[in-house]
Amino acid sequence: MRKLCLLCLGLVVSVIVVADAGSRPAYARQEISLNGYAPGTIVVRTSSRRLYYFTGNGRAISYPVGVGRAGKTWTGSTFITSIRLRPDWSPPAEIRRDKPSLPHVIPGGSPRNPMGAAALLLAKGEYAIHGTNAPGSIGGFVSYGCIRMHNADILHLMQRVHMGTPVVVTR
Repeated sequence: MRKLCLLCLGLVVSVIVVADAGSRPAYARQEISLNGYAPGTIVVRTSSRRLYYFTGNGRAISYPVGVGRAGKTWTGSTFITSIRLRPDWSPPAEIRRDKPSLPHVIPGGSPRNPMGAAALLLAKGEYAIHGTNAPGSIGGFVSYGCIRMHNADILHLMQRVHMGTPVVVTR
């Protein structure tokens, strides 16, 4: 393991990389030193394309994410309303307008389902934090406003959260 220093959420944090030596740290899940939110809070920083889950005692788990593309990002506070494993996906009206050939429902577990392995649905409307069938999109501005995670990472996070977990999305 090696230590790095990053500027994150306006705070200086030290990072311990918990990934294979061959992987790129920017795309790896990391345990970091970070304060600023209550334990159990999820914070998404769209500008850095990272999701932070605060574990307490000045620690957080940092995950790489894909976020909303230009004009599709949002900020605010919300909370988890539902936790779903292998969810079906019904494209929202905006996506159906842009891609009318999509079916009305793509079953969970289908390789065509963009929700991936699991989803944390948010009270903010049609947004979710979810896995993906396009892992190369992680780290980019790629979605219609949802937060995309590697499937292994959404499953890792899903074990730590519950309905009502606070979620804060910032730039």
